[in-house]
Amino acid sequence: MATDGLTTCLWFDGKAEEAAHHYVSIFKNSSIGRVARYGEGAFQPAGSVMTVEFTVNGQNFVALNGGPQFTFSEAISFQIFCDDQEEVDYYWTRLTEGGGEPGPCGWLKDKYGVSWQVIPDGLIELVTDPDPEKAQRATQAMMSMGKLDIAAVRTAHAGG
Repeated sequence: MATDGLTTCLWFDGKAEEAAHHYVSIFKNSSIGRVARYGEGAFQPAGSVMTVEFTVNGQNFVALNGGPQFTFSEAISFQIFCDDQEEVDYYWTRLTEGGGEPGPCGWLKDKYGVSWQVIPDGLIELVTDPDPEKAQRATQAMMSMGKLDIAAVRTAHAGG
């Protein structure tokens, strides 16, 4: 893993390697890198996974088994900009499977508690339309959804 740029560190309680493999299985152009293990005398059992480096769509991550002290919250989320409804459906399904939780307005939590926003192409333009009535209709439609349905948002935007 390159040391320039930014790397996002995700803190897990014993599930770092599992989570890294899960994310790599979902996103194209992704891979697992180095796996570091705790040594003798560490606060985790010797030989257990300490960190897993992985890349998702060119973004570097480190999954750390740090223990139960910290958990994820909605204060930080990852945005996935999707080309079409099929891609929205794919990411929504894959990220909520196995215990994830759907949320409002395209937000969800995966089974590890990480928050994601699954955003269809064109949504931002619809909810920020210079025509305030169109933007309001699109925004109201979006706010009424869990997984976003871009066709329904477009219909609301158009006044239908």
